[in-house]
Amino acid sequence: MQVHTKHFSRRNFMKLSMFAAVQSMIGCSSSATAIEGKPLHHTTSGFRNYPLAPEPETPELSFMWRRIKALYDKPEIPSGHVIEESVALSEFNLYPKETTLTWIGHTTYLLRMDGKTFLLDPFFSDIASPLPIGPKRYVAPGIGLRNLPRIDGLIVSHNHYDHLDAEAVEMLPGKENIAVFVPLGLKPFFTKRGYRKVTELDWYESAEMEGIRLTATPAVHFSNRSLGDRNETLWCSWVIESSNRSCFFSGDTAYSESIFKEIGARFRGFDVAIVPIGAYEPIKVMKPVHTNPEEGIRVANDVKADLIIPCHWGTITLTDEPPWEPPERYRSFAAKNGITDGRAAIMKIGETRVL
Repeated sequence: MQVHTKHFSRRNFMKLSMFAAVQSMIGCSSSATAIEGKPLHHTTSGFRNYPLAPEPETPELSFMWRRIKALYDKPEIPSGHVIEESVALSEFNLYPKETTLTWIGHTTYLLRMDGKTFLLDPFFSDIASPLPIGPKRYVAPGIGLRNLPRIDGLIVSHNHYDHLDAEAVEMLPGKENIAVFVPLGLKPFFTKRGYRKVTELDWYESAEMEGIRLTATPAVHFSNRSLGDRNETLWCSWVIESSNRSCFFSGDTAYSESIFKEIGARFRGFDVAIVPIGAYEPIKVMKPVHTNPEEGIRVANDVKADLIIPCHWGTITLTDEPPWEPPERYRSFAAKNGITDGRAAIMKIGETRVL
């Protein structure tokens, strides 16, 4: 399609950008037929949530305009939310033999286990969008892409732009030696960018990397990177287990009691669960695909996690809730349910925590 720029205003371009970005967050309804002999989340048109989950409502135009306005807003960052990169690097290097978790921002983490460093859901760009305008981060990564330690493994939950950053994937050094673990359908994204060790997994399939076991587990979400590829690739949560530590990483998900209690029963609990607590307003649009703070804690309880680490907040404005509401609701719900601050932790961006 040819676009005549003299009739294609900046405002229209922004509306198109935000439409693409919103579709990358919520998807749209589609028909899906199960495939005989395949798991129930496999369909003739790709993948689906199973047990079946409700479809999000199409956002109203007012939501789109609020998202456009948010492009120009930068919230005031509370003191202590971020630590300096030099301090972050120093903290990370203090514990080379321990199991540690380092928050880069949003759902991006460094997880060190048995001397191996994994990068979870890499997102380092300023904008989470296929176009030059879209949801913009207001906090820089805790450790910048160029200053990352050597990455041994890359773990990706799904293909949305705020979880899978093509530029970051392109720029990672040593890609021919990095072991990549992705849900079904995402292998070509990495092989065409020079990665050689890419393992695709279906829900409840496992792979091993030098004694560390990785299992793709269900989540309630969807996938797409454009308007025409919805659910062509799978989405998942992850179970990461070493000889003496276990981590549950939810990626993006809505709440499902049956799914997360099953994960808790199968794996008999975790040392830590990383769960999302942001991007939940407006409820009719976001509830089918994201957890709110209370639901994030329920996920962690269902999978029987000793330590809860909240993610998907404090980095980028995706939806309508105030940027600092998620941790307040998270703390309040934890306190009302007798969960101590020691268990319901909140990390600073750049912070490294020994597990």
